[in-house]
Amino acid sequence: MRVLGIDPGYALMGWGVVDSQGGRMQLVGYGCLETRAGTPMQHRLRALYTGIHDLVQIYQPDDVAFEELFFAHNVTTALMVGAARGAAIIAAGEYTEQLYEYTPMQIKQAVTGSGRADKRQVQQMVKLLMGLSELPKPDDAADAIACAITHAQAGVGKEQFRMK
Repeated sequence: MRVLGIDPGYALMGWGVVDSQGGRMQLVGYGCLETRAGTPMQHRLRALYTGIHDLVQIYQPDDVAFEELFFAHNVTTALMVGAARGAAIIAAGEYTEQLYEYTPMQIKQAVTGSGRADKRQVQQMVKLLMGLSELPKPDDAADAIACAITHAQAGVGKEQFRMK
């Protein structure tokens, strides 16, 4: 199974592709889609949509897993990231109906064993689980890989995480 994990963001949208077979996982690719401040919103959203569209065409994932949004303070940021997440969902949804979502706590729990792990701990475990020589950077890409790992580990239980 090939999973595209996505960490939604407006300025940086992390992505990671993981192959999973028989409990073994391999990192296929990762990175970030970047949009620049000062660019009109519609152009930024189009760039994110196009970026995800291109990624699903290149990597042809079986499933696409998104990190759910979590914001405690800034409503404006939450709205912008929500719009970016929507653009990514539309692009992925045009490719497949196999769309899933996990909370940040579920991802941290699956990857580190603690739902309260910090970003550095997540990066360290992604590095270890994927056999990387260095930490995946930026954080957004590491989070996307962690999301893909979480989905790959969900197995038959993944259906409870399908987007509704």
